Amino acid sequence: MTPERLARLTRLRHALHQIPEVSGAEEKTAAMVVEYLRRHEPDQLLTGLGGHGVAAVFEGRADGPAVLIRCELDGLPIEELSDQPYRSTHAGRGHLCGHDGHMAMVAALAEDLAATRPARGRAVLLFQPAEETGKGAAAVIADPAFSRIAPDYAFSLHNLPGLPVGQAALCAGAANCASRGMRIRLTGKTSHAAAPQDGVSPAGAMSQLLPGLVALGSGGDLGPDFALVTLTHARLGEATFGIAPGQAEVWATLRTVTNSRMEQLIAAGTALAEQVCAAEGLGVAIEFDDVFDACTNHPEAVEALRAAAAEAGHPMQMRDLPQRWSEDFGQFGKGAKAAMFWLGSGADQPQLHNPDYDFPDAAIPVGAGIFLHTVRNLLG
Repeated sequence: MTPERLARLTRLRHALHQIPEVSGAEEKTAAMVVEYLRRHEPDQLLTGLGGHGVAAVFEGRADGPAVLIRCELDGLPIEELSDQPYRSTHAGRGHLCGHDGHMAMVAALAEDLAATRPARGRAVLLFQPAEETGKGAAAVIADPAFSRIAPDYAFSLHNLPGLPVGQAALCAGAANCASRGMRIRLTGKTSHAAAPQDGVSPAGAMSQLLPGLVALGSGGDLGPDFALVTLTHARLGEATFGIAPGQAEVWATLRTVTNSRMEQLIAAGTALAEQVCAAEGLGVAIEFDDVFDACTNHPEAVEALRAAAAEAGHPMQMRDLPQRWSEDFGQFGKGAKAAMFWLGSGADQPQLHNPDYDFPDAAIPVGAGIFLHTVRNLLG
């Protein structure tokens, strides 16, 4: 990649970095992406996919497979701590997961495909909304317009602090854990604090649930039986001294390597909550949010990435263990041969979602090059 081209893509990345928008509200970001893509005259430009999703389609001259390259539009509801001139202009929001860099890499691919269309099939560049909440991929796939771009292969990446900038890594199987938020609402009966015996307090049940949930998943090795329950929030009654509580909530994040293990963990957590609340005379309601399926790389897609990375001069470091964090890219693997790889964003880079995280611009040509070789190998 020439210095001039990298400078142009860096300017795009910095412009996107300045306008982070949270999941489901990526209107300005999508508009900037659309403006950039239109300059490169894709054969189709779809907007409003699953919310604010955007897809640019570059058609080949002959029949062939559809290859989708996916990046994410959304930022995070975290205040950025930075003195960079391109720091966030949206208070309380920041591109602190590197999605701005992911978009710049896929935008680079649009430039290449505009210059030389695929020989066959079609290349689809998807800028997906709402990855951070786990809702975006499913919403895009459920959109009626998705049938026009449904892929045979799907690829994505995520930058990874702790790896040197530009080092690519890949798992041949499980890539990212399944996870979901479990919200348990306990309902009893309030009473005057002077007569707690005349109410039904959820305090006893809550004191059992907190350690009981954690005991269901203590982490350990990232094998098929891995399960981790992390308590994230708890509330008992109201902040007052005159009322014995009648309501409580317990929030926990469930995490597993496989979807089947997640179903077991959900069943165990639900049974525990119901048993404890029944014994204490409480009502209970359980809800789930931030639902992410496990992300598992398909063998053919893995080989496609490995070959492309080697050709691009950035050979993949093969790994045995998945990431603990989750990704909704796994949804695309239900209908396509899919794989996600990781791209180093710096050995000393702050962790993802840290308020001082910033995607390294030097990684843009590496990710763009691997994606381009992947598309060219599959589509010519």
